[in-house]
Amino acid sequence: MDYVNPGQRKDGLHRLVDALPEDKTEAAMRLLELLLGEGGELLPEGSAGRLSLLERIVDSLPDGVLAVDREGKVVVWNRAVEEMTGVRKEEMLGRGEYAYAVPFFGERRPILVNILLGNGKEWERKYEKIERKGHVLVGEGFAPCAYGGRGLHFWTLVAPIQDEKGNLLGAVQCIRDIGERKKMEAELRYCSTHDALTGLYNRAFFEEELRRLEKDRSFPVSLILCDLDGLKAVNDMLGHERGDELLRRAAKVIACCVRGSDVVARVGGDEFAVILPQTDRKTAEEVVGRIIEAVEMDNAQHPDLPLSVPVGAATAEDASRPLRETYKEADDAMYTNKLVAGKDPRGAVIRALKATLAEKDFHNTERVKEIACLLGEAVELSREEMDNLRLLADVHDIGKLGVPDHILCKPGPLTEEERKEIQRHPEVGYRIALSSAELAPVAELIRQHHERWDGRGYPRGLRGEEIHILSRILAIADAYDAMTSECPYRDALSHEKTLEELKRCAGTQFDPHLVEIFTELMAKKRG
Repeated sequence: MDYVNPGQRKDGLHRLVDALPEDKTEAAMRLLELLLGEGGELLPEGSAGRLSLLERIVDSLPDGVLAVDREGKVVVWNRAVEEMTGVRKEEMLGRGEYAYAVPFFGERRPILVNILLGNGKEWERKYEKIERKGHVLVGEGFAPCAYGGRGLHFWTLVAPIQDEKGNLLGAVQCIRDIGERKKMEAELRYCSTHDALTGLYNRAFFEEELRRLEKDRSFPVSLILCDLDGLKAVNDMLGHERGDELLRRAAKVIACCVRGSDVVARVGGDEFAVILPQTDRKTAEEVVGRIIEAVEMDNAQHPDLPLSVPVGAATAEDASRPLRETYKEADDAMYTNKLVAGKDPRGAVIRALKATLAEKDFHNTERVKEIACLLGEAVELSREEMDNLRLLADVHDIGKLGVPDHILCKPGPLTEEERKEIQRHPEVGYRIALSSAELAPVAELIRQHHERWDGRGYPRGLRGEEIHILSRILAIADAYDAMTSECPYRDALSHEKTLEELKRCAGTQFDPHLVEIFTELMAKKRG
C-alpha cells in the first residue's frame, strides 16, 4: 500500500499494530520501534531494509494476518496464513474478487474484511459468533478447507485501515487457530452431558430433553426404564470393578437396541432410561423385546455374572399430560415386570460370589448346602427357614474375601496373628451382608456360624440356644464337609472318622441334639 508521506506511513503502521489482539501488540510494537528512527521518524525512504523489516514484523506474528485495499485486493498475506491455506503470498498478493476466500471456504465469497468494507453483510450468518465493537468486527467460525481439508476453527478480528484524515484505505484481518480451545470446550460439553462410566447421557441431559420434548412436536413419545438388579450386592461382595463391568455391559446392551437419534441415559446408580421420540406404544414394546433378547444373548456369553434387567415402557400420545407422569408409569411397569418375572437378583450375585470363594477356599458350598438342607428338613424347618438356610450355606464364608490368600492356603500351622485374621471373617461377612438388601436376612446368621455350644467360639462367645438354629445346623454341615475334603495342611478324613469327631465335639463345639440327629441321618443315608 502506498503512503503519502513518512508521517502517514508511521501512523499507518501504528494503526496496523493497534488492530492486533491485545496479547500480540507488545511484541509487534517492539519490532515497530526498530522500524522507526530517532525522533519517531521512519527510516529514510531509500532504506533497503525497511520493507524487508516490515514484512518480517508481519510474518513473525503467530496469528494469520491478511489485508485488502478498498477494492478488495490482497496487500498482506503473512506466513501464518500461508500455513493455514497452503497458498504462498506470491500467488495471492494483488488478487481480488474474493479469491482469498477459496483456500478457507472452498468458494469465492465475502469474508469479514469485505463485510467491514461494506460488502456481503448477509454473509455474517455464516459465522458462529460475530460482534461489532466500534469500528472493529470480532467473530468465530469454521473454515472447512483450511489445513488441506482438515479444517480450522478460528477466532478473528477485523479493523479498518485509515489515513490521518480518516479516509478508508482498506482493512486488516487477524485469524487465530482456536482448535485446541474448541476441542477442550467439546470435551467439557461432553462431560457435562454424559455419564463418565458408561458413556451414556446423564440424568441432567435426560431431564432437559424431557422438558424440550414437552414443547416440541415429537409426539407420541415413549419412555423405557431399565433397572440393573443386584448391583449393590456385587459392589459389596465382589468389588466395584465387577459392578462397573455390569453397568458397562447393561449400557451397551440397551444402547444397541435403539436408534442413534434416541436418548439413552443412566439416570441413577443402577437405573437407565430411554427416550423414543415419535414412537408409539407398539413400537416401544418391540424395543422392550429387543432389550430382553439382547440381555439373554449377553448372559450366554457371561454365565459367571449374568445381567438381571427388568424393563418397563409407557407412551405419551400427546402433550395433554407431563412426560414426568409417563416416566412414573414406565417405572411402575418396570417394577411389575420385576415381580411377575420372579427375578431374584441374589441368583446372579451368589453364583459370582461362589466362583470367587471357590478360588480362595476348599469348601464345596453346594455339598455344604445339600448336607445342611438334609438336617434342616429332618428338624422340620419352615419354608422360609429353609430358604434362609440355603442362602446362608451359599454365603456364610463371604468374609473370607477379606482374608489374604497366603493365610487361607498356608500348608502349616497358623501363627497367633494369622489365626486372629481368620477369626475376623464372620464379622467381616456380617458387615458385608448387612449392607446388601439381598443378603441382610442372613447377616446375623453369618456372624454366628463359628460360635460354639460351650460359649468358646467367636466372635461374641454365644452359647447354647443363644446361637440361631440355622447357624448351628450350618456349623455341623460345614465341619463335615471340611473334614471330608482335601486341603493343603491335611488329608481328608473318612466318613466314619468324621462322624466320630462330630460326636466327640457334641456338647462342646456343636449342638448335641443336632449332632445326634445328623449322625443317624448320615448313617441311614450311607446305608
